[in-house]
Amino acid sequence: MNGLPILLRTAGRSVILIGEGEAADAKRRLLERSGLTVVADADDARIAVVAVEDDAEARAAIDALKARGILVNAVDRPADCDFTLPAIVDRSPILIAISTGGVSAGLAAAIRQRLEAMLPAGVGRLAEGLGAARAKLRIRFPNGGDRRRAIGAAIAAGGPLDPMVPHADDAVAAWLAGAAPVAGRVETIRLRSTDPDDLTLREARWLGQADRIHHRPDVPPAILDRARADAVRIAGPVPAEPLPGLTIDLA
Repeated sequence: MNGLPILLRTAGRSVILIGEGEAADAKRRLLERSGLTVVADADDARIAVVAVEDDAEARAAIDALKARGILVNAVDRPADCDFTLPAIVDRSPILIAISTGGVSAGLAAAIRQRLEAMLPAGVGRLAEGLGAARAKLRIRFPNGGDRRRAIGAAIAAGGPLDPMVPHADDAVAAWLAGAAPVAGRVETIRLRSTDPDDLTLREARWLGQADRIHHRPDVPPAILDRARADAVRIAGPVPAEPLPGLTIDLA
């Protein structure tokens, strides 16, 4: 990765914006939309955006801000950026950020437009429904692993809460009324090459859902990186009795 994607809590915080014109106006709209207070300067500001065309003026502003320990986004100057502002798909409370690391804003915008067309407008309400049902989910599935697996099965492709299709406002409640623990299972992936792009869509989905992965010691890290970050990696054979959740036999 060329950076670490994070979401900052912005409500009530200040951001310094230096510059005028279309680029500065576009940044101002985005910053204010996130709840930031845009200022010309502030002692409590921790981030800043520099939208200045003149090279010398931009250089002076960037250097002065960084000398104060402020993280800077410099428009059209990727080498000077401590952080970038990605293209955003907004289905609040769901946010999807698309970043090219400052290489091509146009490409990020094109991908955003495709995702906008794919995601149902009401997927944010689905997220809110799951959030509101958190207490009931804990009662229904006291074990955290069982709870995560049940939700994972529900929101998987074709599942009762598949986020890529529209749902009624009571969809979460209707699913929870009949939800049951997910039985343990083992899926086998036989690698055809060391290139993770050669994984099928189904295999990539299994890796993304796996609770644990049993693999040969020589399986490339690039393949294992396609799995969930918190999936357990085990360089050894699959046990005879399947454990709860999804186990991957990767060879």
